[in-house]
Amino acid sequence: MTPEPHAPHHPSAAALADGMADVRRSPSDGGVVALLVLRPSVDERIVADEVTVDVDAGVVGDDWLARGNGRRPDGSADPEAQVTVMNSRAALLMAGAPERMPLAGDQVYLDLDLSIDNLPTGTILDFGAVALEVTPAPHTGCKKFAARFGVDALRLTADEEGKRLRLRGINTRVVRGGRLQVGDTVTVNRPG
Repeated sequence: MTPEPHAPHHPSAAALADGMADVRRSPSDGGVVALLVLRPSVDERIVADEVTVDVDAGVVGDDWLARGNGRRPDGSADPEAQVTVMNSRAALLMAGAPERMPLAGDQVYLDLDLSIDNLPTGTILDFGAVALEVTPAPHTGCKKFAARFGVDALRLTADEEGKRLRLRGINTRVVRGGRLQVGDTVTVNRPG
């Protein structure tokens, strides 16, 4: 993606509040893959119609494994954050336009309620060929997120409701690898 000035695209707090009704209407099951994104290197995004998901490598062609995680003692990639998932309605609300959604930095964008109540830790997101398990690893906004979508968007993800709804997204680990495509539906298998 080519660099662009982000500030003109930042939604206002009022616009974000107005758009939350649609986000709250996200389906609790039977959601659909709306967008798939590869991150081959820092700040690079490739939108794909289809990706391969691997139990060891995460999303093939993404830099998750090579990038590692500076918060881990050995700097290795966090196995509980192999694939990041964001609610597509929330991403569109914060991005303002579909072409800006990949800037959020997630790999899978689902039209699905990602809230803590709907997807407790241990929930399996079953796409048929691919299955992802929701992990307890927190997925929070950062300076890049604020720069791309604005401080109001970052605040929305960090307030009480934003955290409960997991507006910034969730971390998952791959439990079954295969091909994942835009348009695939997901079945939610909650623990217990």
